[in-house]
Amino acid sequence: MSLRAAPRRLVRGLLTVLAGWCLASAVHATEPTDAQRAAFRQAYATAQQQGGDAWRGQATGLESYPLYPYLEAAALTHDIQQIDRARVEAYLKRYPGLIPASDLRRDFLAELARRQDWDGFLAMYQPGLGDALACDALQAQLSRGGQLDFDRDLAALWTKPRLPGACDPVLDAAHGQGLLTPQRLWDRIDRAADANQPGTIDTLAGWLPADQAAAAQRIASALRDPGTATTSAAQWPDTPRGRQAAMLALERLARRQSVTADIAWQKLQDRFSFTPEQRNRVLYALALFHATDYDDSAIARLVALPPSVQTDTSREWRVRAALARQDWSAVLAAIDAMPPTQQQDGEWRWFRARALTALGRDGEAQHILAGLAQEPTFFGFLAADRTSAPYGICQLTLDGDPQREQALLANPGLQRAFELYAVDLPRQARREWTQALDGADAPTLRLAVDLAYRRGWYDRAVFTFNSGDALRYYEQRFPLAGQDGLVPQAREAGIDPSWAYAILRAESAWMSDARSGADARGLMQLLPGTAALVAKRNGLPWGGGDTLFDPVTNIVLGTRYLAQMAERFGGSIWLASAAYNAGPNKVDQWLDARGSLAPDLFVATIPYKETREYVARVMSFAVIYDWRQHGNAMTLSERMTPIGQGLRLADGGGQRKPVACPVVAASTPAGAATAAPASSMSPPAATSGGTR
Repeated sequence: MSLRAAPRRLVRGLLTVLAGWCLASAVHATEPTDAQRAAFRQAYATAQQQGGDAWRGQATGLESYPLYPYLEAAALTHDIQQIDRARVEAYLKRYPGLIPASDLRRDFLAELARRQDWDGFLAMYQPGLGDALACDALQAQLSRGGQLDFDRDLAALWTKPRLPGACDPVLDAAHGQGLLTPQRLWDRIDRAADANQPGTIDTLAGWLPADQAAAAQRIASALRDPGTATTSAAQWPDTPRGRQAAMLALERLARRQSVTADIAWQKLQDRFSFTPEQRNRVLYALALFHATDYDDSAIARLVALPPSVQTDTSREWRVRAALARQDWSAVLAAIDAMPPTQQQDGEWRWFRARALTALGRDGEAQHILAGLAQEPTFFGFLAADRTSAPYGICQLTLDGDPQREQALLANPGLQRAFELYAVDLPRQARREWTQALDGADAPTLRLAVDLAYRRGWYDRAVFTFNSGDALRYYEQRFPLAGQDGLVPQAREAGIDPSWAYAILRAESAWMSDARSGADARGLMQLLPGTAALVAKRNGLPWGGGDTLFDPVTNIVLGTRYLAQMAERFGGSIWLASAAYNAGPNKVDQWLDARGSLAPDLFVATIPYKETREYVARVMSFAVIYDWRQHGNAMTLSERMTPIGQGLRLADGGGQRKPVACPVVAASTPAGAATAAPASSMSPPAATSGGTR
């Protein structure tokens, strides 16, 4: 096969390999030394903080080290506003295809745009570097006297509900050329409305004819402030765009205040000539959000929706509303109204069995529970407890292949990935990993994950073994990282280590540098403010928010915060888990409203989808981690204590459940992995140093 005909991934892979070979005359089979890694860390910090050539003296002897190209790239990036194009191009020529080279090109292009060096920009620009640089490239063409063509230059950008500021000059030019016709403007306004981007609509409204601008501004106001908009809508004209704005305002208001939205709908439904589709959208939103508020009318509203309007979400909320009332006939009717594929979800099989039992149809319930009990999930574990069956966990074990491992370790991209992880640069390590293994087959991925796991890089298994039979690699997916001190810290805090492991796994998937949009940080995703209070309360040192990226510090504070949540909710670890995700005040509100429900019903009626799934995930992970540590597990039912009762034993003792593989895998790729009865596996000790 010729290179011209090769798949794009193969070409990219070959370029990456060739670039790696440029770094050294041969692949080094030996691991870099601690001294090399220490020298790299020092030189990298200098390059990032000082730029220039100061790093070079510290990097003497590192020329063949896999991460050497990162040093010069860091220095050049620091000096980006002073360097010239020749220096950047020289670097790109030395290291084609490397990630730091791609990053440097992108950063320098942004700098050239800032300088308005459009000739230099066009000489270095490559398509596919993002919307901002794409717009800079169009601005460069305009600077040369070029004209825009909508289909060629703007059509792809125009589909985006929001664009970066770099696109503003290009859009201004397009407007000046008469390319932004009212029809095109309205097309984009509709997309922005669907994406809830009122700011984009405000900008576009200024380019509409005066008699249409007000209509666009009403749509923006409906998204931004639906309460005020529904009040103002009484004065809006009954035009197609007026009706659209009123419908959007009612939909948005229903999400926030279902009762207020109901009142507004009564006033506006005859004020506007809504289309059947618009009426159905409003009625759907009202029914759905009355259900999330658990209003008395919720079930009737959901049942009354036309079949064409029903969705999986509305059908599941019909079940949840019935569960909140413990109306088992209504629960069964709501599940029966689901399509067959939705009915097969473990949650609905569990609650069908619960309803059947409550209605005296035990035989039918037992048949459902027997099948569900074989699944290693939250509802599967509950079913196993109900039927006195062992937990159904079938573990696959990875078989080593030293020869293939050595070949894989010769991959320069993977070498860089492992080294970046070793020197505490996990974000860059993940990027190198992704590029190095782009297009790799399943056996190669399994070997790579095993290599990462043995190096303590645990999140690779979580993100790679995420479907099908790969979910059965429990050792890799649920690591016992003793080196981080979780077990002794959990015991010192007075909580079950299996629960602490489960929280960590659900929060960060073992990514020590994880950082959420709300600024929660590290393995157990603590907010700096919360961590500071926990440290003060427990007399622990506090070194600031960045210390939360240190696994040991994060676990010390995270286990204490878990203990604090458990104490607040009377020792109930499942309620504490809900509080860890949604906040304790929200859990208090839900307890005030539905605190008499059984634990499984309470979890099912948590209004937040994220929190419902989080609690189920954490509690099932706690069972798996308990088995991983002890070879059996404290029952999930004992962990799910009734509201008002706490877990009796903080060390995860109490009633233990055996684990067994109910079904042997039909086939396994030769040499890749083998299945073993879970109960026959000898679990590694939690304090053994990380199961390497």
